[in-house]
Amino acid sequence: MELFRNIGLMGRPGNTAVADTLNDVQRYLESQGRRVIHEEDTAALVGRTDLQVCSRQNLGEACDLVIVVGGDGSLLHAGRSLARSRTPVLGINRGRLGFLTDVAPSEIEAKVGAVLRGDYVEDQRFLLSVEVRREEGVDGEMLALNDVILHTGTTVHMIEFELYIEGQFVYRLRSDGLIVCTPTGSTAYALSGGGPILHPRLDAIGLVPMHPHTLSSRPIVVSGDSEIKIQVLSDIPPRVSADGQPGQMLEAGDWVYVRKHPFKLRLLHPPGNDFYEACRTKLGWSSHQRQEY
Repeated sequence: MELFRNIGLMGRPGNTAVADTLNDVQRYLESQGRRVIHEEDTAALVGRTDLQVCSRQNLGEACDLVIVVGGDGSLLHAGRSLARSRTPVLGINRGRLGFLTDVAPSEIEAKVGAVLRGDYVEDQRFLLSVEVRREEGVDGEMLALNDVILHTGTTVHMIEFELYIEGQFVYRLRSDGLIVCTPTGSTAYALSGGGPILHPRLDAIGLVPMHPHTLSSRPIVVSGDSEIKIQVLSDIPPRVSADGQPGQMLEAGDWVYVRKHPFKLRLLHPPGNDFYEACRTKLGWSSHQRQEY
């Protein structure tokens, strides 16, 4: 049975290099006898009228595989909408780091071809669900593949909040905010804030204080099944954001609930994927290896 018969394409808007790569991918897929379906904004980026087009909301249901062309941000955007359909995702890197989009444009034929033949590794990446609760009830839900960030918004000031994990009080803190990250997000903003790198296979959540007003507030790693609650105490309203989206303004007394989302992103990697090699390449770790004799 042929794998991945119907393949969706998504790309970062407003980037001509992405459009060129999308065309290269489409030509290769069609040469392999695959049906190609463009997400509607991606079709507008490519600028052709002869494409099969589908809305972002329905793309996962219409496809056996979705290929995302862009940077890690593009894949985060796609992943939040595709996790519910459990459609596997493959990333082609047109960004900077490329921890999630690990196929180079020059490797389309070799590495996409390997995936089409069934030669790939699948990661199951969990997402975080975020709810804001106030006296009136629950005020919306956000999803994050990388991180949930409580921060000061556009002004420069410290915020005060209390942190609870599994119903247990952890601390009351004054800081610029708090980063709650998945293993996927541990190599993103949390890393720049001094947080630990979590291997993608770990079932864990990282909590990284942002510029805390105490020398003893350190990052914490907890079980991936933990329920995390944050109560806002500041009168100056902070904001909560998921994966860098605009997010939501908060008020004193609001509670932010963060927990693992029931759906996971199925992320595919071509053969030879190596997390530590990616760290060496993208984070500038030493590549010198001691020779054993």
